[in-house]
Amino acid sequence: MTGTKRVVLLDYGSGNVHSAAKALERAGAEVQITADRAAAMEADGLVVPGVGAFKAVMDQLRAVHGDELIDRRLAGGRPVLGICVGMQVLFERGVERGVDTEGLGEWPGVVTELQAAVLPHMGWNTVRPDVGSVLFDGIEDERFYFVHSFAAQEWLLDVMPPFPQPMLTWAEHGGSFLAAVENGPLSATQFHPEKSSDAGIRLLSNWLRSLG
Repeated sequence: MTGTKRVVLLDYGSGNVHSAAKALERAGAEVQITADRAAAMEADGLVVPGVGAFKAVMDQLRAVHGDELIDRRLAGGRPVLGICVGMQVLFERGVERGVDTEGLGEWPGVVTELQAAVLPHMGWNTVRPDVGSVLFDGIEDERFYFVHSFAAQEWLLDVMPPFPQPMLTWAEHGGSFLAAVENGPLSATQFHPEKSSDAGIRLLSNWLRSLG
């Protein structure tokens, strides 16, 4: 197992952990599904999945002190990957059907409903990664699988030198929204890599390679 990256998939009651675990294993990771603090802090990478409503995910995360875990890892420069609602809760707030919920606040901005004739946005879609993206290296023109009605639709974080500019990936459904963000140790995808066939496995492999 020399060189294999150890990844903790944060188990806080949100669904989809097992399919995400299988995808990470296919990508080459040694995966543990747990909310154990020591394991989550020591792993090479922490993956935060998320399905359902923004408020429910935040309530479940806080119940297992996931908010503290994520913040502590990032403070130490330890990589974290958020998926779907696990990406949305990284922003300051989420507004869903009149419910305004405080998020983790790692990035400024509000997650709101997509302005599209058909919701949810469900199925395969192309994305537009920034030049130099690590996550999308070699898969810039692939399609990825989305299931969501809400997203971050603007990027408000102003990063000044010497800190590197975040890599932003956009997609379209009724308008532009953030499909992925790479910001130092913190990365996230609005789509589901674990449902995105070979392209999703490649993306997870790219992330694993970035863990150092």
